[in-house]
Amino acid sequence: MRISDLLLMSINNLRRRKLRTVLTVLGVIIGTASIVVMVSLGIGLNELTMEQITSYGSLTTIDVRSNSGYGGAVAVNGGGSSGAAAEPNYITDQVIEQFSRIEHVTGVSPVLDMNVVMRQGVYEAQYLTLRGVSQSYLEQIPLGEGKLPEPGSTGLVVGNTVIQQFSNAKTGKGYWDTMELPDVDFMGQPVFVIFDMNAYFQSQSGASKGGSLEDGAEPVKPPKKYMMNTVGMVEGDIETWNSYSYYVFMDIDGMKSQLSRAFRKGTLIPGQPSNKRGKALGYLVYSSAQVYVDDMEHVDEVQKNLADMGFQVSSQMDWLESSRQQSNMVQAVLGGIGAVSLFVAAIGIANTMMMSIYERTKEIGVMKVLGCDMGNIRNMFLIESGFIGFMGGVAGIVLSFAVSFLVNHFVSMAQVYGVEGNLSRIPPWLALAAVGFAVLVGMAAGFMPAMRAMGLSPLAAIRNE
Repeated sequence: MRISDLLLMSINNLRRRKLRTVLTVLGVIIGTASIVVMVSLGIGLNELTMEQITSYGSLTTIDVRSNSGYGGAVAVNGGGSSGAAAEPNYITDQVIEQFSRIEHVTGVSPVLDMNVVMRQGVYEAQYLTLRGVSQSYLEQIPLGEGKLPEPGSTGLVVGNTVIQQFSNAKTGKGYWDTMELPDVDFMGQPVFVIFDMNAYFQSQSGASKGGSLEDGAEPVKPPKKYMMNTVGMVEGDIETWNSYSYYVFMDIDGMKSQLSRAFRKGTLIPGQPSNKRGKALGYLVYSSAQVYVDDMEHVDEVQKNLADMGFQVSSQMDWLESSRQQSNMVQAVLGGIGAVSLFVAAIGIANTMMMSIYERTKEIGVMKVLGCDMGNIRNMFLIESGFIGFMGGVAGIVLSFAVSFLVNHFVSMAQVYGVEGNLSRIPPWLALAAVGFAVLVGMAAGFMPAMRAMGLSPLAAIRNE
């Protein structure tokens, strides 16, 4: 008997018992939809977590910091100065070069953070973090307006929430007092930057160089202000947060040249470590460094090498691994809940097939007497049960997409995860796998009834009515 004949007979048998077939298929629909929706929620949570972690920074970027801050235990000779005494593991140009020679490292960016005062008109921001970085770092910043500064230039890239840190210098009120944004136009007008914050606050308080005005000491003069232009703005508004939102960025070489103009040679730059005599070091110490790795698979290896050198290391991969484990557990639990529904549907298919055997006992006996192959009888029942699974699987996928649409329409993940995206996500492979699984479950449920049909005695089947 040909497969087409078996398929036609199976469809006709199902059509003769429409209500029973519809009810059985309905169970498969609910079971398939339950699994798909549950797994889609797990996939959505996993991908949203990935997107959230990625928004904090690249997954192949390692943040490196000194293990001893600006002092403490000695780990690496980072300064290049002569002398018998070893130095703390400062991150210097020499250390940056050492990082770049580590296997699988594609680049290294020094990071120099400095607190500055920034002014435009009557508005002022104190303790604003100015961050000097390399071009490779700048290229990762998502721009909403403007462009990146040229190498060696002093152009600024301003974070999208920096404007909240400005306040009216006359009234002392800012955004957090009035909940109104200051009238600061970064792209339209230059800003004045004060690098020597120590001198700035001493001049504001009326302090003198000698420490006492009673001795006739000369008061500290206000430090020089440098006019600088903003060339780019970080993408987003004040409600959008990312790892670049709160900083003002500039090219590291441009920042070095600006510092050389703001501070005389040998003058201790605020925030920089000093030697035992309190004098400035002969080299610049960076706040941290970012190491770029060629592939996610090599991040752990590079992190270990950096840690062995005596530095504190961290990366988004640390969070990713724990998040993956949690997402896999959630996905397994949700998939298991959905599988229970499909298991119940499989019992319904088996029950339908068994009832079909009892109702068609005489038909089976006639087929056997006429010499029909046992395999054909078995295949007929397997095709029937598999077809029930197929119809239920296809309809279940349609229902799954409808439920997924409703979930995504009414549940906003931007408020929970801080990133835009759908909670329920049904990839094509999941839809195809669900239909295939439903067919497999249907055929598995119909296997025992099919074997029972093969084992019926022809004479007893013919006499039975």
